[in-house]
Amino acid sequence: MTTLATAPPTPPSVVAPPTATEWLPPRPQPARTGVLVGIAAIAMSFAAFTSALVVRQGASPDWQHFRLPTILYFNTVLLIGSSFTLETSRRQQSWTRYWLYATLALGLSFVLGQLLAWRNLAAQGLFLATSPSSAFFYIFTALHALHLLGGVVGLLYALYRLQHATAPAAEAALGAAALYWHFMAVLWLYLLSILALRI
Repeated sequence: MTTLATAPPTPPSVVAPPTATEWLPPRPQPARTGVLVGIAAIAMSFAAFTSALVVRQGASPDWQHFRLPTILYFNTVLLIGSSFTLETSRRQQSWTRYWLYATLALGLSFVLGQLLAWRNLAAQGLFLATSPSSAFFYIFTALHALHLLGGVVGLLYALYRLQHATAPAAEAALGAAALYWHFMAVLWLYLLSILALRI
């Protein structure tokens, strides 16, 4: 009677336990963290200005309502369009620079449109010191335009990093700039609604 030889059992594989570093969450990117801190500060500043507008309107008998310049709505389309071109630049990597140039062009056109809106108000005799309502209009739109120009600087820096830095560093710079830019677009929609309802 013959016996069949059986292969020895395979020892179970030993899985090494995760190291201490594998338990740690991914480190936040410094550029993104800095942008988030800046966004929080800007949001609190405009919230304070909004509160001041509401209080001033309620306590001011000389509050003067006026019609917003129509170009503001065209400017809004430009700014929203710039957010779309910016996101397109992040998805179509072979055309990133060209879409970023389009974003910059739309953003600068938005600022130019804001200047035209101020000229429109000035032609109506509405200046910074004319009434509390016109003062808040100039303050809101001017501060937003200044912060948007900061976003333009951020996009230019991202363009520089795309040409001179490694891929991860360039993507981090572009991601931080995009986060700030989209916040500027959302902030403008908020400001436009406040101005339309209160001014």
